[in-house]
Amino acid sequence: MALRRSSSFSHHLLRRFSLPSIPSHPYSKSTSLPKKPERVRDHSLDAIMDIHKKLRVVLSLRDLLLPFASLQLSRLSTMARRSLSIPPADLCLFLLRHPHVFHIFEHPVQRLLFVRLTPRAVSQLNSESLALTNSVQSTILRLRKLLLLTTPLLRIRLEHIRLFRYDLGLPDDFEQSVILANPGLFRLVCKPDSDSARTKYVEFLPSDSDPPDMRMPAVERSRERDYRVSGAEAEDSRFAFPIRFPPGFKIGKYFRIAVWKWQRLPYWSPYEDISGYDLRSLEAQRRLEKRSVAMIHEILSLTVGKRTTLERIALFKQATGLPKKMKEFLLQHQGIFYVSTRGNRGKLHTVFLREAYFKGDLVDANEIYHARKKLEELILLSPKKANLERMLTSMGREGIETGFIGKERFEESDGEDSGSDSGVDTQYFE
Repeated sequence: MALRRSSSFSHHLLRRFSLPSIPSHPYSKSTSLPKKPERVRDHSLDAIMDIHKKLRVVLSLRDLLLPFASLQLSRLSTMARRSLSIPPADLCLFLLRHPHVFHIFEHPVQRLLFVRLTPRAVSQLNSESLALTNSVQSTILRLRKLLLLTTPLLRIRLEHIRLFRYDLGLPDDFEQSVILANPGLFRLVCKPDSDSARTKYVEFLPSDSDPPDMRMPAVERSRERDYRVSGAEAEDSRFAFPIRFPPGFKIGKYFRIAVWKWQRLPYWSPYEDISGYDLRSLEAQRRLEKRSVAMIHEILSLTVGKRTTLERIALFKQATGLPKKMKEFLLQHQGIFYVSTRGNRGKLHTVFLREAYFKGDLVDANEIYHARKKLEELILLSPKKANLERMLTSMGREGIETGFIGKERFEESDGEDSGSDSGVDTQYFE
């Protein structure tokens, strides 16, 4: 009898003082961030990609039209089908929907349909070229900071920079105009017995003209601004990242605690050389993971639009030590980054730096961004506002005889609006 009471009393104590079981909710009482959080869409940033999808097509067609004064529609259709995989019917529909960018007219002699860019489109493209020229010094600094992220190698493959040049604000001829034109800042090297672009590397060269804070990450600058404005505690803001979750993102109690602990976790700067550290401990792995967040944050901060594709970030995976599963890694930090799948039928993933955008627009815009934004606004103009009657009088036979002649005339054009901001004949417009 006494033995039975003793066992019953022991069982009662175990039930009273035992630890509670861990729930199966994805935001559990664990202080680590969830590995597979639910992805929440941000419609304001997705809308940017809907516009950028049209811009990519316009720029691709621009490259096809650039060497010619005008191009026969059937020939442009063939070239677009081969190089851009655009069916002829879709191409014609796209041209008709954007009469402020493309001018479709009938040749006065051959009686065939031709296509060329409108004067307003030429003006906007010239504005972007001028912005690239005016921003060459800041672009050089961004390229040097990108090379510094590959410490201790301090070099990046030339082919990877070429694929990243649009987001970085580099001109198409950056190899000659930026790299070879600044031998005191960059060194172009290639492997022995090889002259291929895939084996060429761009190396960083130290210079006395570099600013003293060149190795300061962008997150530290924003961290200092937030600290002065909000007056948060120094311990909480010392290693914190600006976080703004998308609308509708569910933040539970334990997830909030996990984020707070993650914000206070120290980490190595993306510009710091960690090759001599022992990274086998659990604490080192956690710091290394947060360093990867800082690395991607810095790469996005160096871009013109504070966004780039996931595939282009992956180009620097080996040089910067980024994790292998990039998409899953970015989804763990939806308050810092946003991954949009709009464009290219969901095959293209665009990564946004959330803190750089407010209500679908870039907060700290630059000259190159403004120039590209104007071209997007031209694309979004309604076709109903196109002045079709004035197009027939100002862009007819006289336009053929006095139009742009090749790439040289394209660059020399002042881009003034000659009264035709459309260029679509009424018989070909529904």
